Amino acid sequence: MRPLRHSQALLMLAYLSCSLAHAASAGADTALSPQERALHVLNRLAYGPRPGDLEQVERMGVPAYIAQQLHPERIALPDDLQARLDALPGLQMSASQLFVTYGPPSFDRNASKEEQQAARQRAPRELTPQFHMARLLQATESPRQLEEVMTEFWANHFNVFEGKDWVRYWVGDYEKNAIRPYALGHFRDLLGAVAHHPAMLYYLDNWLSSGAGTPGAKGRFKGLNENYARELMELHTLGVEGGYQQADVISLARILSGWTIDVNAMKAGAAPFSFAAQRHDSGPKVLLGKPLAASGYQEGEAALDILASQPATARFIATQLAQYFVSDQPDPALVRQLSQTFLATRGDIRAVLQKLFDSPQFWARSNYQTQFKTPYQFVVSALRASDIPVRNGKPVSGALAQFGMPLYGWLTPEGYKYSQAAWLNPDALLRRINFAGSLAGGKSPIARVEGAPQPSDSEARPPDPQQLLRTLGPAITPQAAARIDAAPANQRTALILGSPDFMKR
Repeated sequence: MRPLRHSQALLMLAYLSCSLAHAASAGADTALSPQERALHVLNRLAYGPRPGDLEQVERMGVPAYIAQQLHPERIALPDDLQARLDALPGLQMSASQLFVTYGPPSFDRNASKEEQQAARQRAPRELTPQFHMARLLQATESPRQLEEVMTEFWANHFNVFEGKDWVRYWVGDYEKNAIRPYALGHFRDLLGAVAHHPAMLYYLDNWLSSGAGTPGAKGRFKGLNENYARELMELHTLGVEGGYQQADVISLARILSGWTIDVNAMKAGAAPFSFAAQRHDSGPKVLLGKPLAASGYQEGEAALDILASQPATARFIATQLAQYFVSDQPDPALVRQLSQTFLATRGDIRAVLQKLFDSPQFWARSNYQTQFKTPYQFVVSALRASDIPVRNGKPVSGALAQFGMPLYGWLTPEGYKYSQAAWLNPDALLRRINFAGSLAGGKSPIARVEGAPQPSDSEARPPDPQQLLRTLGPAITPQAAARIDAAPANQRTALILGSPDFMKR
């Protein structure tokens, strides 16, 4: 690690000293105050407070805020945010249009190697920044915060890696049309949308899978591919201890053989998903002890029905939700209650979340300000609290990559972990502190359009530390606030955003 500059050393010292104070006060068993309750929902159902949010939630009441967030369709998007999203052309294109415009159909086979390479770089140069900007704009500015939290949660649960060839063309459409509309709906609908999307079909290779000996099993489509079937059970539904066997993986792969991407259809403007009957294994199958009648494409839908309704799936999803919203080690009783609600409502995500937000475990002081923020949660919450607009998404994407959590950048299907153990280490803390310092100076490139000149010292508009303390309210303990007030004025904002209190939610 490079030697710390003086300001960095001060921040690290503040981190250690405040940590001790925070730990000493964390054992109290009293009920949360009204302001603490408001902060708690803003930290868990949202990416932390923006200026004025704490007061607004206190005025409307926490139950009303939760009810509002559970129905994002009732919350209007600000006109400016909607206009900025509409101005991203890649976000307005269909999956087929994206493929034709940026994918292999746009490559000139007669071009030189240099020209072909330049064509392949158009997507990462033009599309990727737009998809990243869309996510960051909505996470930082959308009043539909629970929808944003759940969109990130499910996009991570059903992870795809944007660096895998064709996935790059579709990752934005995947989040917009396969994840976001179903984030608070029914799990079965979400599962189906993911299963049909070309990003998932391509990422886990099901588009190549063909039943053994079928007429269409030729060339690159020859052979049964088990990748998606395995992850569909292990990571998307049942969980690793969900009671399935290797024979079930093979059966599910056979069931889903022929679920593919039709390149010619996309060239003609049709939807990418196709069922290739000539590549489907039409033999008898048994999945999780249930015989499936030979019915071609409908076998896959029946398999998704079975997987979505399993008690193991309910338990797996309930555990993940409890870990995200309550504790890294959730109360088994809470997981059981959430599982029961999942099964009783046929996978109604909104109903499961309502049960969770009504639970005593969610409101226990032992679970208040105790979860260590992931890099994404830290960066987004820092931008929201500081009221720094995202006009240039590249520095944010770059920071997340440095922190080890690049957007759509996890290579393997399990997605990022949310636990403290995954993210708390000295190097990560130093990177966060440096990021806090970059925001505190008032010259962050995040707040100005790419290419705009850096403001002079007289033009810089650093966040006001007193406003920041008011925004965060009880997130910053009195002990930490006293240390911050005693520091030089030009270091206070960085001390707030680099404090252990701010790194918890």
